[in-house]
Parts: sequence; C-alpha cells; structure tokens
Amino acid sequence: MSVTVRVPAKVNVQLAVGAARPDGYHDLANVFLAVGLYDEVTVTAADELRVTCDGPDAHQVPLDRTNLAARAAEALAARYGRTADVHLHIAKDIPVAGGMAGGSADGAGALLACDVLWGTRAPREELLEICAELGSDVPFSLVGGAALGTGRGERLTALEVGGTFHWVFAMADRGLSTPAVFREFDRLGAGTDVPEPVASRDLLDALAKGDPDALAATVSNDLQPAALSLFPALAGTLAAGRAAGALAALVSGSGPTTAFLVRDPESAARVAAALHASGTCRTVRTASGPAPGATVRAG
Repeated sequence: MSVTVRVPAKVNVQLAVGAARPDGYHDLANVFLAVGLYDEVTVTAADELRVTCDGPDAHQVPLDRTNLAARAAEALAARYGRTADVHLHIAKDIPVAGGMAGGSADGAGALLACDVLWGTRAPREELLEICAELGSDVPFSLVGGAALGTGRGERLTALEVGGTFHWVFAMADRGLSTPAVFREFDRLGAGTDVPEPVASRDLLDALAKGDPDALAATVSNDLQPAALSLFPALAGTLAAGRAAGALAALVSGSGPTTAFLVRDPESAARVAAALHASGTCRTVRTASGPAPGATVRAG
C-alpha cells in the first residue's frame, strides 16, 4: 500500500523580522499564502527508511536522514513506538532552496502520509506540534490557505482571504541559505533598534477583501535587503518584473525566488513572458493562491 500527499508552496506577503533571540531564532510576523505549485510525497512500506526524488532540481535534494521528509517519518514513528521503515518518494515541483518552503512542504507531506499509512490517527494538534519541531515553516505547509505565523513562524492563526491572488515566480540560477540570509539581516541591522514584528492591518484587510491593488501597496519583506546584499543580481529580476507591469515585486521569504503580484491570469502570462525574455532569471512559473494545505491524494 502507498499513500500520496500533495503539499503546496508558499509566498510570504509580509515577513516582519525582529531582533535575534537568545536561542538564535528571530520573532516573526509572517503572513503566509499557499500557492498552487506542489510537491507530492508518496510513502510505501519498506525494509528500511530511504528517500528518492525526481523533478526539476531533484539533484539538489538531500536523500539522507537530513531530508525533512525523512525526519518527519522518524519523528512520528518515535512517538508511536515503531520504526520508520518506509520508502519516501518526492515528486518535486516546488523550487529547491528558493524561499518557497519546498523542504518544509515535503516534511509536512511525509508526516501526513505516514500517519495515514500507519493508521496512527494522530490528532491535528499533535501533527502541528511535530511540524513545529521540524521547522518554522512546516506547520503552515500542513494547513495551507493563508495564516499569520508568530513566534518563529510556527504559531499559526488562520486568515480570511476574499478572493484569488495571481502570482509570477522567477527562479534564480542558484540558491540562498536561509541561515545565511538571517545572519546578513543581523549584520545589516547591527547597532540599530529592530522593532517588534507586527502584522500590517492594511495588508490583512487587503487579503480579506481579495483586493490585489491594496495588497500590492502593503506587501513587505524585511529579509529582502539581506537577500539582495548576498545576491545583488536579484535587483535586476525585480526591476524587470515591475517594468513588465507587476503590481508588486518582492523576494519570496529568504529568497532567491522573486515573487510578482499581478491582477489576473492574462497579466501573469505577460509578466512571465517578459521575465523569461529579460535574461535575469533561470525559469518562470505562474500560480495562484490561496491553495489548500497537505492533502491525501491516494491511499
């Protein structure tokens, strides 16, 4: 028997970052929106734990026990006194190391798939607790939709979304390390008072109304200066998207994927074509949100 779970990518429409905490993390006000780019994680009983992966950039995905999908399987198995003897296959379509939570999505997908395969029937709260242990973005990958993440991003409050938002994503020719981007954020802010992170009321209202123009006026990412400092060429991609008519342009999370909010699917096609022709990025994808969280597809 196999179980397949589909999990979405995310874009951060607001990422407010506080000062570094004593534990090395940062308090966040992280407004997540799940978008329709998906990985699929298939779990099958096996003699031992192993991970395989195919799809774009699959060669960049670790296939050992550092993979979040493997860690998720082991975490659930440990809680229920069993061994994680499964084959985890990841059909990868979310950009790797792109600031769109692809690894986190795989962790959430593997967790839900193993729960179904093993019949552990873990309560939702327990699954979210395991997700939070795995990483700050993993809980949102499980729930999808739109949510405000506080703490280090793992404490979620569901948000109302009044319509569909259309996006274009430009993938860079290399990745960016999330810890490196946070270190650069700390370096750039050294000696200054970093304000407490707070979600923008205007942004939350724009999401609730489904208003792309109002959302465009309020999107923000406190990590963007750090990402641009480490990867200056991203400025050219952002400029190309704005010139092509995007309502807003920002680095997605810790980058290096850049995200462009557009009004409708036709605008998305135009901006995507212009970005592709600009030579400032490796590949371009379009997607809309909100998208559902981790969903069992077969089993």
